[in-house]
Amino acid sequence: MLGQLPDGLASPTAIVDWYLSGTTLRVRRTEAGSEVVYKLGQKVRPDEASPAVVKLTNIYLTEPEYTMLRWLPGHELRKTRWRLSPDGAATGSSANHGIVVDEFHGHLAGLVLAEIELAPEDALVALPGIAGLDVTFDDRFSGGRLAGASTAEVRDLLTLAAAAG
Repeated sequence: MLGQLPDGLASPTAIVDWYLSGTTLRVRRTEAGSEVVYKLGQKVRPDEASPAVVKLTNIYLTEPEYTMLRWLPGHELRKTRWRLSPDGAATGSSANHGIVVDEFHGHLAGLVLAEIELAPEDALVALPGIAGLDVTFDDRFSGGRLAGASTAEVRDLLTLAAAAG
């Protein structure tokens, strides 16, 4: 968790997630430039006790399919995803352990999370050149939990975010 957006970010993508209540499913709309993509995703942990490894499955949707699924009960999460390479040079790709930085909006405005994408065989590493609070093993910062967080929970998370800056 970061106190603010770091320098050197590029390639913003607007993301609207709809976490379906009582499931491991999420409906996602992404917009980068003029490209809009719709997906149905499922995140499952091989080890329920550890958020370090997550298996993600995506199914691409049409806009009408996305719209239909948005009618199901759930919670919305809005964010802008930025890209940053490990050496601090902005990049449009997350390959080779790229770093993504999520800037949250709406009820989570002020929250900034950074994540490094690793292969399953890679060891966990600190985010190079970025200071902040490591929340890897804190489930309160998972997308589904953030989307459904109460006002009091959000206030507590934003207090932690302010302390990280």
